[in-house]
Amino acid sequence: ESSARLPAPQGVMVYSYNFRSSLRWSPVEVDGGPLLYTVHFKTAAFNQWDEMNCTRISGTECRFPQLLNERSWTVTLRVRAERGPAVSDWVESEPFVAERNTTIGPPRVSSAAEAAFSDSLLLSITPPFAPRPGELLQYRVSYWENATRATRKELKTSSSLFKITDLKESTLYCLEVRVELQTLYCNISGRPSAPQCHSTALS
Repeated sequence: ESSARLPAPQGVMVYSYNFRSSLRWSPVEVDGGPLLYTVHFKTAAFNQWDEMNCTRISGTECRFPQLLNERSWTVTLRVRAERGPAVSDWVESEPFVAERNTTIGPPRVSSAAEAAFSDSLLLSITPPFAPRPGELLQYRVSYWENATRATRKELKTSSSLFKITDLKESTLYCLEVRVELQTLYCNISGRPSAPQCHSTALS
């Protein structure tokens, strides 16, 4: 039986971006061609291994099914390599909780250029995902005069259309925005958008 035992997958990790999650691992290299892989999952509430939608697959990534899209669940996954009757040991992931462990990407930010004000900027934000009932999305906006970051200021808003006021006229301001998600159990801060610059109008 030991001679039929395959090497176990390495680098087993859950990757999650904007709550789209998958288990990934490095391919097992052995003579005789590619191997197949099977993935199981269990939750903290129901501590029993169950099949996912990845049984005897040739790829090295398994996307979470709709069943596992509950963001507050603690989920553990395991994967093994297979070829005919030969299998490897199971390798488990670290426990994963989406609302704590996902990476939140930057929002999309645009200027309402047709509404040009001499003392303010009107901005529109498109969030990277839609919040669920009971969740609150807020935006932390950091802005500064293009000439110097020393004038950097911050504001926080929950509106996707907002105005930065008390600005100098005919001046170029740069800004970046990050999402902050508040859930019942935790707060997550996302990655900032790439800095972009907009000019106020001349009065």
